[in-house]
Amino acid sequence: MPAPSDRARLPIAVYVLGLSVLALGTSEFMLSGILQPLARDLHVSIPQAGLLVSAFAIGMVVGAPVLAAATLRLPRRTTLIALLAAFGLGQVAGALAPSYGVLFVSRVVSALACAGFWAVGAAVAVSLVPVTARARAMAVMVGGLSIANIAGVPAGALLGQHAGWRAAFWAVAGLAAVGLLGVVALVPRTAVPTGDDRPQLRRELAIYKDKQVWLALTATALNGAAVFALFSYLSPLLTDTAGLAESWVPTVLALFGVGALIGTFIGGRIADAHLFGTLFGGIIASTVVLSVLALTAHSPVAAIALSLMLGVTAFTTAPALNARMFNVANAAPTLAGATTTAAFNIGNTLGPWLGGLAIGAGWGYPSVAWTGAALAAAAVVTTAFAFRLHRTTSGSRVIASSATATPAEAAHKTAKTVEAMEAREITAATTAETTAATTSETAEAGEPAGRR
Repeated sequence: MPAPSDRARLPIAVYVLGLSVLALGTSEFMLSGILQPLARDLHVSIPQAGLLVSAFAIGMVVGAPVLAAATLRLPRRTTLIALLAAFGLGQVAGALAPSYGVLFVSRVVSALACAGFWAVGAAVAVSLVPVTARARAMAVMVGGLSIANIAGVPAGALLGQHAGWRAAFWAVAGLAAVGLLGVVALVPRTAVPTGDDRPQLRRELAIYKDKQVWLALTATALNGAAVFALFSYLSPLLTDTAGLAESWVPTVLALFGVGALIGTFIGGRIADAHLFGTLFGGIIASTVVLSVLALTAHSPVAAIALSLMLGVTAFTTAPALNARMFNVANAAPTLAGATTTAAFNIGNTLGPWLGGLAIGAGWGYPSVAWTGAALAAAAVVTTAFAFRLHRTTSGSRVIASSATATPAEAAHKTAKTVEAMEAREITAATTAETTAATTSETAEAGEPAGRR
């Protein structure tokens, strides 16, 4: 049972960050609902307009690690304010864009700011809570994306239909302004660390020597690819394969968003205590849902119900995937958040591409569900490798080295203790094994940093 303090209310600053992510997520996904009026107004084809989605995803992949490294030694609150302001200005530029080229550039700038904000914001969120509440904090931020899918994207489509596509950009700029005010007022100030605790890019880059980091990133990318291989083509699957009218599409998309919000809540509640169990359960469930959807795609009822279920299963794993990354790369929290963001967006790019290849091969829209199931199965295998390595090494061995133990090292050891508890719960280890593991951790805590 977690200690009472572990279930205390999260700081309000975490919810402010989640609100800001709502604006970011709405901007990222809303183009799917305003693509046609945008293309008509700017006199470009639908595929050209669709490149604006790819531009945002690529900006996220590149921007997260680059901006995280560039702002490593800046106060995090100041960085969040600057990035959110830049994002808001990017939305204003998009709303006023006189041409496709200007809009394209504004999307790239917005994506870079979005990626940097997510990376730094995730690091701030986990720093404001104890290690045993990391998944709950990340669930709030991921919940911003879920709400963006439920409310933000349909609202953007509605605005695009009745007030013009530019109105959707103005609305997101307004949301960003609200989030900016919240960050200024409620996110605590942080001084730039000095001495041994000062962030060092070389030290943070050391996390990439750890196999567990790469396994965590691979699992994250595969899970995202599995979901978006289907989600990107859900609309034609519903209309052309399941036989639903186009008027049903917004409703089903909203149901997926509702499922995502439910899954995020479930994952946030259970992942801190059962991290690997949440990962295995959620990804395996997604594999099953996608496989069943591929087999029953011609049934409207099945297509609707399974779309809702996929939202639940896929997003149950999101807080766990984020928390796992921070556990194995605790010595580099900023780059941990950045690389997780990049991994999610690599999956968001890879999945639609592979799904498009399957459709182009003439296998029909149900093939995107099979593609997603295969990617999810690969994520299960990757997680199994990570769990096996975790059991044999007791977590990540990459620790920020210095002459004396730094706060980052102490936090890293705490994270390893939490991970050891997760492994013992899953494997039902004996009391003797638990005692031995605790003894080993205690011995390691007393070992001079130079010997590691």
